[in-house]
Amino acid sequence: MRVIRADNAGACYGVKRALDLANEAAGDGMPVCTLGPLIHNPGVVAGLESRGVTVAASPDDVREGRVVVRSHGVTPEVLDSLVGAGLEVIDATCPHVTRAQKAAASLARKGCRVIVVGEAGHPEVEGLTAYAAREGACVTVVSDAAGVPAGLTPPVGVVVQTTQKAAVLEAVVRAIRAQGIEPLVKNTICSATTQRQEEAALLAAAVDAMVVIGGRNSSNTTRLAELCRATGARTFHIEDASELEASQFAGVDTVGVTAGASTPQSQIDEVAARLDSLAG
Repeated sequence: MRVIRADNAGACYGVKRALDLANEAAGDGMPVCTLGPLIHNPGVVAGLESRGVTVAASPDDVREGRVVVRSHGVTPEVLDSLVGAGLEVIDATCPHVTRAQKAAASLARKGCRVIVVGEAGHPEVEGLTAYAAREGACVTVVSDAAGVPAGLTPPVGVVVQTTQKAAVLEAVVRAIRAQGIEPLVKNTICSATTQRQEEAALLAAAVDAMVVIGGRNSSNTTRLAELCRATGARTFHIEDASELEASQFAGVDTVGVTAGASTPQSQIDEVAARLDSLAG
């Protein structure tokens, strides 16, 4: 069995930046917590906890010290409350997410009805919604074209969760145009996300099986797995190498490996080594 790694896979710039900021904050013994999991990778979060970086479920749980705002960002109200509480706030929001937040607010200031393309309840989407709502916009979150409300009136603006698939955004825009409206579209999908998705789909189409590494609570990793399955490749979405067994790869000659944007290189290396051992 031949193991082929995707050239572009694993931790993106925004995740690496967030990890660097959190590790730096933990370096001098002052109490440090993240507001929610820093990234959607249980193994990485556990590693941070071993260094004394705890996870706070809400701003009310943060009493002292430093608080790291996770890579997905938070609502402006939460950010204001943290600053108002006198905490040292380290903003590890991914710069691509910050760009999307600014785009949502800009559409609202233009008087647009704002459509957010993404997963309702996801922390990034909650932030985008809040930034638009704070500027007075009526905001609707849709996960696909079927969710686009009927009876829209212009102006309509569209902003998108940074880890969404381009095809979903395109379908939503078509659905809005079908109502005779030309929306103002802010394509805020991260270029690293697009690159990883395109490469994963190409690799999956060329192999017998795919292993996609990343947290099961990770949106971008889940989408990678969906794209791989859509090619017909036998696809395994795992969080660590221990989940792989030889029986899963019966009759497999080639297996591809890719990973979500919250997956460090060390986890990719462990999975590749495990696959090599199974192949032997």
